Amino acid sequence: MPSIDRSHPKGVPTVKPWIMFTKHLEGFDLDQIIAALKTGGVQGADLCVRPGYPVNPENAKTALPAAAKRFADEGLCIPLITTPGDFTEADIDYAEPLFEACAEAGVKLVKLGYWYMEEGGYWATIDRCRTRLEGFAKLAEKTGVKPVVHNHSGATMGLNSSSVMNIMKEFDPNLVGVFTDVGHLSIVGEPYAMSLDIVKDYIAAVAFKDLVKQKFMQDGKPVWRIDVWPLGMGFGDFPTVMRLLKDMDFGGPISFHCEYSRLPAESVVHQLAIDTRYIQGVLDEMD
Repeated sequence: MPSIDRSHPKGVPTVKPWIMFTKHLEGFDLDQIIAALKTGGVQGADLCVRPGYPVNPENAKTALPAAAKRFADEGLCIPLITTPGDFTEADIDYAEPLFEACAEAGVKLVKLGYWYMEEGGYWATIDRCRTRLEGFAKLAEKTGVKPVVHNHSGATMGLNSSSVMNIMKEFDPNLVGVFTDVGHLSIVGEPYAMSLDIVKDYIAAVAFKDLVKQKFMQDGKPVWRIDVWPLGMGFGDFPTVMRLLKDMDFGGPISFHCEYSRLPAESVVHQLAIDTRYIQGVLDEMD
């Protein structure tokens, strides 16, 4: 299981493992992904399991355990996979085989897709989301693999800690979890101390990205735009987050999302290395 790594030369506790979300390595094969992870200073992958990637919903039964073995041979791990954005129902044809593949591969967490408000309004949609999550909880009970709901700003039903708990409350936190996203919480979240405390029993993984929300004039009209910036340059308060995670003895993976979509994949890897050095610097400054 992930743990507090105390091997850093200065003796500073370091929440590990750090992993990279491989979405923006599209086109890389597994060898290239492995090389990228090592270059970027992480210990594993938040593996993007979507069409067009080396491991996808169609081949996951065999490809995911094989990838996990390749990673382990290189001293890397896959604690978490990210599924397609429409992976929102446990009765999707590949849902159970995917959870079974994760169990065989030793992958403990599956990031689900996104729910949006439907006919009948917010609370009617929450009821439907809870029914859908119940289906995933049954898969978790059967396989030992936990589904996680990602905090994502915008119109998703789990956009911050308060909203995601309307879905999570009364579920067994051993069976379902929250994927807390520092960047998205900076856009629509609560203060970090409050936000992490709200989901403390359910937080299973943390996403690191840094966002900036700005208003621009487009065709003579004001429009809002959210951009991804390097860690430490946006709205996120990473020193506060790292201290809170340390204080709560957080033991799950931290996924560096590296959603620098305007960069070629090779440059995304270089930016990952910059981001991990920044976070290590934050840790070096901690008491």
